[in-house]
Amino acid sequence: MLFAEGGGGRPGDVDVAHGAGLDLSTFRSMAALRGRVPTAAVVSGRCFAGNAALAGVCDVLIATPDANIGMGGPAMIEGGGLGEHRPEEIGPIDVQRRNGVVHLAARDEEHAVALTRQYLSYFTVRTTEFEAPDPRLARHVVPENRLRAYDVRTALTAIADVDSVLELRADYGVGIVTALVRVEGKAYGVLANSSHHLGGAIDAEAADKAADFLELCEEHRIPVVSLCDTPGFMVGPESEKQATVRRFGRFFIAGARLTVPFGTIILRKGYGLGAMAMAGGSFHSPQFTVAWPTGEIGGMGLEGAVRLGFRKELDAAPTAEAREELFGKLVAAAYQRGKALQAATIFELDDVIDPAETRTWISELR
Repeated sequence: MLFAEGGGGRPGDVDVAHGAGLDLSTFRSMAALRGRVPTAAVVSGRCFAGNAALAGVCDVLIATPDANIGMGGPAMIEGGGLGEHRPEEIGPIDVQRRNGVVHLAARDEEHAVALTRQYLSYFTVRTTEFEAPDPRLARHVVPENRLRAYDVRTALTAIADVDSVLELRADYGVGIVTALVRVEGKAYGVLANSSHHLGGAIDAEAADKAADFLELCEEHRIPVVSLCDTPGFMVGPESEKQATVRRFGRFFIAGARLTVPFGTIILRKGYGLGAMAMAGGSFHSPQFTVAWPTGEIGGMGLEGAVRLGFRKELDAAPTAEAREELFGKLVAAAYQRGKALQAATIFELDDVIDPAETRTWISELR
């Protein structure tokens, strides 16, 4: 646990031995702990240069509202000819939360320490005392209307032990939720698509966030549960400007390298390459791939598949109303073919389960 507040090195000191000090082993030693033991940095106040570098190599960074975090402080910035800036202008908390630097935002230092203890407990303690949520809550997470968005965090609270969910990087890569939870007292990492952002489509930031989280769970031997509800990866000219080919590829690589127990649950949509990435690269890769009754899977989203596959028929419709009616019928037919119950009959899924039984399936990951 690193308390990282500080301004960095002091190049103006005159009471030190000659030399630049670049042979210092501190940064290498701290970085070498990554993947060997859980590490957490707490920042309250100003954290610049070397101090920020040390915080940046930790698994998670926990910061208070008055934190300013930057690889260079005001003096270094001015010395580099980059202008004069007040410390409060450099890496404020709202910036560092949105860009993924800060994993957890604390109210104050005392809360930051409490969050650190909670974070570390997932890697060190298995509790025998826990309160299970009402299992029936899971049955009401996904709306009856398949086009309606919902907060996937309700799925986490319906599945995890009461008060055991710790969400990381909530303000970054918001299309995917990453959280540490407990089920029957045992710690798990949960990856979940959020339909509130791009309908659940996975963009570049979300892919980076997911890959980072899978690497964290792999390094510290935490079993992974994936809650899938995605129409796939985000595509288009604007998306490609974000280097999605490589960043989506890294998501696949992180999933393929998992050796910890891993299970996938299709909450609703499981389409295309994005759904495969949520399942470690293939629906047959996890220890189990099951679906709730609301599950639907396919090579691509139903609406898009219909528009592409039945373009001639839709163009031939005499009126706009007739075209919309035909489109609705074709989508409904595609939905019936792609329902989880149908997919399970050809063993693309292991089972279709009662959402109330989800905790039982997760507890088998060991």
